[in-house]
Amino acid sequence: MNVEIFDGEPSELADAFKQLVPQLSKSNPGPPVDFVETMLGSDAITQFVARADDGRIVGVATLVIFPIPTAWRAWIEDVIVDESLNGRGIGSALTLAMVEHSRAAGCKTVDLTSRPKREAANHMYRKLGFVERDTHVYRFALEAGS
Repeated sequence: MNVEIFDGEPSELADAFKQLVPQLSKSNPGPPVDFVETMLGSDAITQFVARADDGRIVGVATLVIFPIPTAWRAWIEDVIVDESLNGRGIGSALTLAMVEHSRAAGCKTVDLTSRPKREAANHMYRKLGFVERDTHVYRFALEAGS
């Protein structure tokens, strides 16, 4: 298994998302190729992938880096590993690669959210050194079903 910053064709990543995203969120299909192209074109986004020995994408994770008045910050989103490969350290490898990339970019912190029912993921984040914050996360839905 190899973790890398994605630099392939957007269609390859879109195909991987079609397989992986429903494993994280049953209500969200993988994004279409044009959306993946837009995402990859954003200066704020670095898309990490984990590849099996045969080159197949078996895990994905999105890192967002942005400046705000208090510092450069990083945010981890959508860490997804193929369910059939859970427990093999792929999620940890993806997360640590993003932490190191954030450090090299000069970020002050790396944040993420994880639903409480994702017990294995929450255990992994704590084991890697993430600390639960005393805060509330709010969402304002701009479209139905968000």
